[in-house]
Amino acid sequence: MRRGRSDLVCQMRADPISVLHGARLVRRGRLAGLTLVLVLLMVLSACGASGPDQRLRVMVPNSPGGGFDVTARTAVKIAETTGVTDAVEVFNLSGGGGVLALSRLMHENGNPDLVMMMGLGVIGATVTGKSTASVTDATPIARLIEEQEGVMVRADSPYLTIGDLMQAWRANPEEFVVGGGSANGGPDHLMSLQLAEAVGIDAGRITYKSYDGGGKLLPAVLSRDVDFAASGVREYTQQIKSGQLRVLAVSGSTPVPNLDAPTLTESGIDVVFANWRGVIAPPGITTAEKDALIGTFTALDRTPEWQAELTRNGWTDALMTGDEFGVFLADQDRSVAATLHEHGL
Repeated sequence: MRRGRSDLVCQMRADPISVLHGARLVRRGRLAGLTLVLVLLMVLSACGASGPDQRLRVMVPNSPGGGFDVTARTAVKIAETTGVTDAVEVFNLSGGGGVLALSRLMHENGNPDLVMMMGLGVIGATVTGKSTASVTDATPIARLIEEQEGVMVRADSPYLTIGDLMQAWRANPEEFVVGGGSANGGPDHLMSLQLAEAVGIDAGRITYKSYDGGGKLLPAVLSRDVDFAASGVREYTQQIKSGQLRVLAVSGSTPVPNLDAPTLTESGIDVVFANWRGVIAPPGITTAEKDALIGTFTALDRTPEWQAELTRNGWTDALMTGDEFGVFLADQDRSVAATLHEHGL
């Protein structure tokens, strides 16, 4: 998607002499050399080297291969190929479980050319990290999907069922390392807390080790750095198909299609949990700019190609936009904060 800018600074790219003359920087037919250089550098910084039409950028708050990254790149590819948008740039800015990217978003106040893929993990990171930036300060655009978590072990794990694993974990919780692709307070951590509580393990006794997205968690599982993983199950589709990972249970109310794994509730464990992902924009954009971004992601959701990807990845269509999404974000922020406070986190 390309968006035009009409401010005075960007107009200078087309006719810098006229604009500088109007700004009284022209004196008797001569330009002050240093002033001109500084002003033109300001123009390039504000408008970008590609001119007044700016490419929409999607910021991913964790490393390549994680759930945010997969969702963002899938959405962008479909938006481009179906003509929903022009070319879109996706880039990763990891750190602090998403806090670094959120802080960057806050500093882009009024910029309609940048959005951030985010979800429950970013909210949790802002709470545990005591961040001054909050998702509730951003401009809510759209919640896109919900996704089930999976309890997974490497192929040679001695635990063949979720019952076997929970029995061993309950007997020696401190001896088990639970891996997750989100920081403390993120979906994988929250899932681990709920799972421990459901099987009678005090949350203070669990050892949770966080990784920056599924791309970093996977080798930790395969190399035995963690005993089991709680993470978005569809991030590991290839490893599950190839037999490197075994899914013992999934966290939704119904099984994941084309995956041979029971739900936790079917296994007698009272946990139903879903992660979600969505898009926010910087604060300070106009209503028209907000509506245009909402329109883009609504149009994406309506494409058959996106719906096919939802099915293929086991994602649930959870489209919610604008102010309704903003209310949802505020509720999630309060709920996560209360849960973490309850567990002393």
